[in-house]
Amino acid sequence: MTKSNVHPIKSQGIKTKLVPWIKSVIPNGFNGTWIEPFMGTGAVAFNIAPKQAVLCDSNPHLVNFYASILNGEITPEVVRDYLVREGAQLLSKGEEHYYFIRERFNSDHSPLDFLFLNRAGFNGMIRFNRKGEFNIPFCRKPQRFSQAYVTKIVNQVGYVNRLLKEKDFKFKCQDFSKTISEASSEDIIYCDPPYIDRHVDYFNGWDDSHENKLFEKLSGFGGLFVLSTWHHNDYRSNEYIESLWSNFSVLTREHFYHVGGKEENRNPVIEALVFNFNANQIQHF
Repeated sequence: MTKSNVHPIKSQGIKTKLVPWIKSVIPNGFNGTWIEPFMGTGAVAFNIAPKQAVLCDSNPHLVNFYASILNGEITPEVVRDYLVREGAQLLSKGEEHYYFIRERFNSDHSPLDFLFLNRAGFNGMIRFNRKGEFNIPFCRKPQRFSQAYVTKIVNQVGYVNRLLKEKDFKFKCQDFSKTISEASSEDIIYCDPPYIDRHVDYFNGWDDSHENKLFEKLSGFGGLFVLSTWHHNDYRSNEYIESLWSNFSVLTREHFYHVGGKEENRNPVIEALVFNFNANQIQHF
């Protein structure tokens, strides 16, 4: 199995280890634009690496971070200088500096401060309060930005930087329904929305009305789509698999999420891929 590339932003529910499985359902010969209404941290698109992609999210900070790499504002060198400087302050001042950066980010919305908070916050979680303020507490590791850790992050930024120079990627901050409406029948839409009835850490919440709206939009889409969702765990099942998505193809596999603030979220979950084409014709992308 090909090793997945790790990208610089972490989150709960990250899809890095599921990329080969997701990639395996994409029909051979696809040559349109890869569309993601829920870009999240970019794990899937940055590993599948299509020629063209439009990556969208309602969280402006995720979009701004990767758009800043695309426009050259953020480079591996810039990231190294920033993390070495702020990491030294964190080592010296501890949580006082973390909360200083958090307050500064909530005021200025710097994409570099967003990266810092993502890597120095508790469990790599991304969460915002009703005012749109990042509110994850400190991970209590003042030595977080060691030389090796900084180099790892710099290399991850470097991979995305090289990819964006080679491909035609666009980033947009907008609602998922607008993104789906803008897609053409020659495109393929990959959706990884916040999981209904599960803990989410996205900029906006997700409820029954959102799930039904997504179903309506994807059902009316003239091209191909793939949807990531959860099927069941040891405690309950996703009722929407049966009530909404059962007329489409559904594949399942077990997955274990390693990132999460609650012990219950570390349990195995059966993931589902829902798609609107014949599973018997699946080949590698």
